Amino acid sequence: MTAHNNTALDPNPFPARESLSPPNAGTRRWMGLALLTLPTALLGLDLTLLHLALPALAVDLRPTSTEALWIMDAYGFMIAGFLITMGTLGDRIGRRKLLMIGAAAFAAASLIAAFSTSSMMLILARAALGIAGATLMPSTLALISNLFSDPRERALAIGVWATTFALGMALGPVVGGLLLEHFWWGAAFLVAVPVVGLLLVLTPVLLPEFRVPQSGRLDLTSVALSLAAMLPVVYGIKDVAKHGPSFAAIGIMATGIIFGLIFVRRQQRLADPLLEIGLFGSRGFSVALVVLLFGLIAVGGTLLLVTQYLQLVAGFSPLVAGLWMGLPALAMVAAGVGAPLVARHIRPGFVVAGALALSVVGYLMLSGLDNANDLGKIIVGFSLVYLGLGTIAALGTDLVVTSAPAEKAGSASAMSETVQDLGASLGIAILGSIATAVYRGAMAEEIPEGLSVAVRASVGDSLWAASSVQQGLPNGLMENAQAAFITGFSTVATLCAIVVSILTLLAAVALRKIPPLNAAAPLNDGG
Repeated sequence: MTAHNNTALDPNPFPARESLSPPNAGTRRWMGLALLTLPTALLGLDLTLLHLALPALAVDLRPTSTEALWIMDAYGFMIAGFLITMGTLGDRIGRRKLLMIGAAAFAAASLIAAFSTSSMMLILARAALGIAGATLMPSTLALISNLFSDPRERALAIGVWATTFALGMALGPVVGGLLLEHFWWGAAFLVAVPVVGLLLVLTPVLLPEFRVPQSGRLDLTSVALSLAAMLPVVYGIKDVAKHGPSFAAIGIMATGIIFGLIFVRRQQRLADPLLEIGLFGSRGFSVALVVLLFGLIAVGGTLLLVTQYLQLVAGFSPLVAGLWMGLPALAMVAAGVGAPLVARHIRPGFVVAGALALSVVGYLMLSGLDNANDLGKIIVGFSLVYLGLGTIAALGTDLVVTSAPAEKAGSASAMSETVQDLGASLGIAILGSIATAVYRGAMAEEIPEGLSVAVRASVGDSLWAASSVQQGLPNGLMENAQAAFITGFSTVATLCAIVVSILTLLAAVALRKIPPLNAAAPLNDGG
C-alpha cells in the first residue's frame, strides 16, 4: 500500500533518500502538494499583507512608529519563536492533526485582527496569528518530505513549496491593494477564512497522518528557554536600530544570549532534544541557513520600503501600487520554479551564487533612487532582488533538508522555516528602523516653527505618519519628507548590496562541492 493511501500512522515517516529506485509520486500526492501550498501561501501573504495598509492604519488606529513596526512584525516574530516547538509537537501528536488545529486557530485569529479597534488589539491579534502560523509551517514541509521519496521529485516539490511561500509574500501587497480599493483595511485578514475552510475539508481526504514513532515527551523547559533566548535578542536588535546602542538594549540582548547558551547545553544533554544541535556540523546545512537568514532579512526590509515608496512617494493608490508589484512577483516565481531545474545540471551553490549576484545589481539600482520618477529603477531593481529570493527559497530549503540525515528531516525543516520567517521579520524590524532613523535625522532641521506639537511629531516620526497630516503642512514640507524617506531607502539598499555580495561569495565557495540535483539519484520514469 502506498503512503498516500495509508490512513494509519506511518512507521517510517522519513523515507530513505538513498533508495536506488524510489517510487514516483502519483497524482494524489501532487494533489496533496497543491493542498499544502494553500496554508504556505497564506502564511507568506500575512507577512506582507499590511504593507500597503499602513497609511490607512495611520488614519484609523493612529499607531506610533513603534506600534506600527510591531503591527508589521509581531506576526513573524511569534512564528519564528514557536516554529521549533510546534515542529516537535507535530512529530508527537501527528502532523496532519497539528495542521488542522493550527488552521482553525489561524482563521479565528484572523477574524479578531480584521475587527481590531486599537493598535494594541491588532498587535496582540497578529501575535496570535503568528503562534497559529507556527503550527502550520512545520507540518506542511514535513508532510512533503513524507509524500515524496524520489530526490528529484522532492526537490521539485520543496521548490514549489518555497516558491509558494515567497509568492505569498510577493502577492501580499497586490491582494492588500485590491481589497483596500473597495473595503476597509481589516478586510485583508478575512482572506484566510475561505482558505482555511477549504483546507479543513480536503486535508482528511488527500493527506495521510504521519507521526514519528516512539517520540519522546515535549520538553517544556526547552520551549521556555528557546523563547527566552530569541525574543530578548530580537527586541534588543529592534531597540538598537531605532534608538542606537544603550546599556538597557545591550543588557536585554545579553540576557537572550545567555538563555540561548543554556538552551544549547540542554539540547546536547537530552536524549530527545527540541533542536538537533548536531545538524550544524554539516557545512551545507549551516551555510544554507545563513544564506536564507540574511537573504530574507534583506528582502523583508526592502519589500516594506518599496511598497511605501510606491504609495507615499510615487503617489499610487493601494491597488495600482499592488499591481506594480506583479512583475517582481513573476520574476520570483520564475526563479523558484526554474532554479531546481537548472540545478539538475549546474551545481546548486553556483546557481544560488549567480542569482544572488543579480540581486546585488538590483539593490545597487535601488540605492540610486532620486525622486518620485524613478519607477523603472524600482520595478527592475526589485525584480532582480526577487530573482535571488525565489532561488534561495527553493534551493536553500532543499539544501537544508537534504543536508540532514533522513531521520532528522523534521528538525531540519523546522530550522529552515524558522530562519526564513525570522529573516523576513528581522528585515522589517532592523532595516525599517534604520530607514526611520535616517529619515528622522534628515528631517530634524526641516520642520518649521509654528506647527502644532502633534503635527511636528508626525512629520518628524516617519513618512507614513507625515502623510496622515499632510493636509495642514506648509508648501514643500511633504516633498522634504519624501526626500528624507528616499535617503533612508537608499541607505538600506546600499547595506543590502554589501550583505548580499558577501552571501554570493559564501555560496560560491562553501557550497561548490554539492553535486547537481540530477546526480542525487536516477529518475524512475515509470508511472
